[in-house]
Amino acid sequence: MAETVRVQYQEELEQLEASALGGLDLVSAALERTLEAIERQDVELAQRVVVDDDRIDGRYLEVHQGLIALLATQSPVATDLRLIAALLHVLKNVERMGDQCVNICKMIPLTGNEPPADEEMVKRILAMGKQACVLIEQAKRAFEGRNVEMARDLVRQDDVVDNLNRECFHVALAIGDDADKREWAMTMLLAARAIERIGDNAVDIGEQVAFVVTGLFREFEDASHPAP
Repeated sequence: MAETVRVQYQEELEQLEASALGGLDLVSAALERTLEAIERQDVELAQRVVVDDDRIDGRYLEVHQGLIALLATQSPVATDLRLIAALLHVLKNVERMGDQCVNICKMIPLTGNEPPADEEMVKRILAMGKQACVLIEQAKRAFEGRNVEMARDLVRQDDVVDNLNRECFHVALAIGDDADKREWAMTMLLAARAIERIGDNAVDIGEQVAFVVTGLFREFEDASHPAP
């Protein structure tokens, strides 16, 4: 009987991990639609991203409650306890990434249907978003495979996002004296910052991979904590 309960517990934990990591797929889809909305200045698509964030929030609540129930009823120890703690952290990052997509999409209507967009700024923001999608996918694969080297490589991948974010700032500075164009550029800088945070969240998930494998938590040298 005890062995059967243990098997059921392990199966439930595996299912909860799969559901938590599946939340990253939802975030990737939301980010891809967000980038499309930016490129096309599609207000309706942006609104759909905002509404669909309920799916990410629902996933967060469902898996979070399942993990808390396991903690309360099974008293996991050692590696299982580390995994549950890490998954709770992953869920937090998934929810935050979804919120960043929502934040960007709420800004798109503010720029109007035909904003005075700057091609260079849009190009860099789209490149940032595509790179952030790469980070999300890599973070998921690193966690699934308990691959610490792949997790640490997220720092290098995130440098691409950070560099593009700095380029966006310089492009905004060079926009000129047109008030409408400057206002649009400031809005897009907020969008770039949100994408930069998504990259940081992916690196945070990578840090949890190292924690699960080693039992020690150490922050990588990521964009949130740059080396001096």
